[in-house]
Amino acid sequence: MKTIGFIGLGVMGQSMVRNLMKHGFEVQAYTRTKEKAAALLEEGVTWCDSVRDVCRDADAVITIVGYPSDVESIYFDEGNILDSAEPGTLLIDMTTSSPKLAERIAETAIERSLLPLDAPVTGGDVGAKNGTLSILVGGGEFAFNKAKPLFEAMGQSIERMGYAGSGQYAKLANQIAIAGIMMGNAEMLAFSKRAGIDPEALVRTIRGGAAGSWTLENLVPRMIVEDYAPGFFIKHFIKDMTLAIESAHELQVTLPGLELAHRLYSILEENGYGENGTQALIEYYLHQDV
Repeated sequence: MKTIGFIGLGVMGQSMVRNLMKHGFEVQAYTRTKEKAAALLEEGVTWCDSVRDVCRDADAVITIVGYPSDVESIYFDEGNILDSAEPGTLLIDMTTSSPKLAERIAETAIERSLLPLDAPVTGGDVGAKNGTLSILVGGGEFAFNKAKPLFEAMGQSIERMGYAGSGQYAKLANQIAIAGIMMGNAEMLAFSKRAGIDPEALVRTIRGGAAGSWTLENLVPRMIVEDYAPGFFIKHFIKDMTLAIESAHELQVTLPGLELAHRLYSILEENGYGENGTQALIEYYLHQDV
């Protein structure tokens, strides 16, 4: 496996492409806004003018785009991946998307002798840059084993969760956990600031105990200094939580904590924070008139 087609060059995608190249893969890429690819093109990525072109001569096609509607478009609209990829090609959607859509893609792909996987990731911009993403994979074992060198180039913790759609269900479960963790850390910080406690000293002290977490280490320091640059956009987190709530209703599971987090983040988005990182949740607690 040598040539990789890649669609989607956002915050995550750009770093993932760089790690693929570091591991010796040739990458040909397409994204709706060519300007986003400028730096990568200088680094050796081949530009393609369409979805159809990015599939040509590719051993695998990786997609990581914004929303399920974007996934549906590139897999099913005119000039789509399913019509353009050669039999035997790996099709790996790494977008956080709908489990039902992943199942639909897999069904059509298998009918056309393609090898589909849904493989959403977690670890944010830091994990994408460092090649330490956690990758949650749904699909057949043969396709998973064939794709492993690609996953190992981009991630550190890689697990096949089951058949088509399972990767998406696992990622939504991860987002449910994050929703609660984000609220807990924001509330901890808002409370400590109001009590007059030095938040940096507090974080240094509690990081080794039960409150320690990736979020405490990586996002709470950004909350403290009001650095809301996006490692993961609020608007995309809301999308993920919406998918999780929809899936929970289908599975007949009640998730009140997730529904609260969805409401708080939606308030922030309505007030102009959608392009900020998820750590901007602290703004709700510090300025509840937002």
